[in-house]
Amino acid sequence: MKAVVAVNLGKQYRIGGPQAKYATFRDALTQTLVAPIKRARNLMRGQAYGAAGLEEEIWALKNINFEVEHGEVVGIIGHNGAGKSTLLKVLSRITEPTTGYVDIYGRVGSLLEVGTGFHQELTGRENIYLNGAILGMSRAEINRKFDEIVDFAGVEKFIDTPVKHYSSGMRLRLGFSVAAHLEPEILVVDEVLAVGDISFQKKCLGKMQDVAEEGRTVLFVSHNMAAIEQLCTRVILLESGMISQFSETKKVVEAYVMQATQSLFQKSRDFPIYNNDETIGISSIAASITRSGHGKFHTLTILVDADVRQHLDRLGIGVALTTLEGVVVSSIFPSMTNYVITEAYGEYECHFQCEDINRYLAGGRYYVNVWLSLPRIEFLLKVDRAIIVDIPPVDIYGGGIYFEVHHGIVPLPMKYTLSQKSATLPES
Repeated sequence: MKAVVAVNLGKQYRIGGPQAKYATFRDALTQTLVAPIKRARNLMRGQAYGAAGLEEEIWALKNINFEVEHGEVVGIIGHNGAGKSTLLKVLSRITEPTTGYVDIYGRVGSLLEVGTGFHQELTGRENIYLNGAILGMSRAEINRKFDEIVDFAGVEKFIDTPVKHYSSGMRLRLGFSVAAHLEPEILVVDEVLAVGDISFQKKCLGKMQDVAEEGRTVLFVSHNMAAIEQLCTRVILLESGMISQFSETKKVVEAYVMQATQSLFQKSRDFPIYNNDETIGISSIAASITRSGHGKFHTLTILVDADVRQHLDRLGIGVALTTLEGVVVSSIFPSMTNYVITEAYGEYECHFQCEDINRYLAGGRYYVNVWLSLPRIEFLLKVDRAIIVDIPPVDIYGGGIYFEVHHGIVPLPMKYTLSQKSATLPES
């Protein structure tokens, strides 16, 4: 059974021109009188009349066609500006398409702008009812879910306090909690995992899983590829407002990550990189994989060159490895090892080395992140996704299978035994 059917959807915007406004009779009369003067001035400048007001037309969405089945969880991914949020606004009936149409079969709940509709002078309790009504919930429905909403947001102590006294995180949590307790057949969600702290993001993800397990249709935009892979059965990849791919999650996410990897790999060659006042810099970052002296395993070496142009009492150099989806695999902070440069000034070369890396990580592609810091105080310069390192897969268990990232990140040193308890056949 179809839940969403989009046919030749397109959304066009005009940019570069003046904002339109309602014209009064006085405006029209004034425009008529000054038009000849403007025309003469433009001709004297060699500029055609009206050229200064030329507008450019862009297509935020173009030729969008897809179908989503009832109960399916579909991810929507793409770079910033690819058209993801515009597509969700069209599907939510917030924005009218320029071309085409979309058929929605069922009640739609949209979680696009968390906290939209909150009134600063009203209490948390009053805003729950106000925001719930804006999102389409009845008063009876809000009454029934009120305690659950408050508990999920974690604002019990402040429920009768005006939200103008809430922190930004509290407002976001309460806004998400109200919207997340809608019970639509189709839920449209835009990057909710950016809400709040780490613990609340986990609650958000858990709530999304609950919605999916209840058999409701979900359209989910996120830059968190781990969440996309965990929640979605299929994924739409948007590029420049058009659908590049629409297929099973693993296939599309891999294509998107590899695409991003190639562009970042080119950018990673652009060194040195300095902080804003150009007093602290990273001259170069390199990584190599060499064969260890222990048979089939390999050694990972990371080399960081730093340039310090101001006197510092202390300087720390740290590195981290992440998966292409952004999951932190390991971090080495200077304060962990007490490897801190004192009275720092000049150029420095720092080696990080891990022997037998295959004992700890699956074969695959990883980002290297590097930073300079005043240990335990502040970061001075961070270079995320600085370079890419490829760790070779290894037959770690000796079963003829090379352990790679699709088996997991860490190959565990697990032992097992197998024995026969009985050879007696059961009586027929």
